[in-house]
Amino acid sequence: MLLQNKNAVIYGGGMSLAGSVAHAMAREGATIFLAGRNIASLRKVQNDIIRSGGKASAIELDAMNESAVNEHLANVSATAGSIDIAFNLIGIDNVQNIPLTEMDLHDFVQPVTDAMTTHFLTATAAARIMIRQRSGVILSLTATPGGIAYPLTGGFGPACCAIEGFSRNLASEVGPHGVRAVNIRSAGSPDSRPFVEAIVNNPDLVKPVLQKMENDTMLKKLPLMEDIANVAVFLSSPLAAKVTGVTIDVTVGTTTGLGREEIPFK
Repeated sequence: MLLQNKNAVIYGGGMSLAGSVAHAMAREGATIFLAGRNIASLRKVQNDIIRSGGKASAIELDAMNESAVNEHLANVSATAGSIDIAFNLIGIDNVQNIPLTEMDLHDFVQPVTDAMTTHFLTATAAARIMIRQRSGVILSLTATPGGIAYPLTGGFGPACCAIEGFSRNLASEVGPHGVRAVNIRSAGSPDSRPFVEAIVNNPDLVKPVLQKMENDTMLKKLPLMEDIANVAVFLSSPLAAKVTGVTIDVTVGTTTGLGREEIPFK
């Protein structure tokens, strides 16, 4: 198994991408430490992993709280012996579908501030422990606007760029200590909780948006949560031991070229 004897701390809601990543890493032998504000969903993922023969625990935690983050990681390190993987997948509220020229300052700045706050706190806390270990992987996640201009994304687009820049700079500092930092850029997973809930609540509005997102990809398909989880497993494994300081693009080609039409071949 690719992650045998590894300890992975995953921040985020259990019923969406964080849960999918947790399951994928557990199947590859990692012990999972789930942390987030929705303890009920985290407990469900924990129990599902245990029933499948894996190892997992869950704790209610606010990944915006510096002392809580530091205390939790110290406890995990002391009890498990190491922190090998840290992946922050918490949701960040953001306002979209409003032109920047018509957006309030608070609505624009808030997702950038929130993203930088939680990623700085969780990544640097994990890095301090990993530096002492001389090993570890810190993962993060962004979306298409991190790599290409995408209209009407408000502060979410700049937040993605900020996360990617932070990951690169962190990698340059922790690399000499044997620690890697890698970002994953997704085109958005239609089976993730935000999209599923949006389709249920407002199908007439959301379905055309998803169709446009699919049309913007080269394969005319969006990456599912399983696809992102599989990439996270690979990046956390010895197979990616020399991959650091970069963003791995899983936007199905969206970042390389928007709006590609199908070309008929004769």
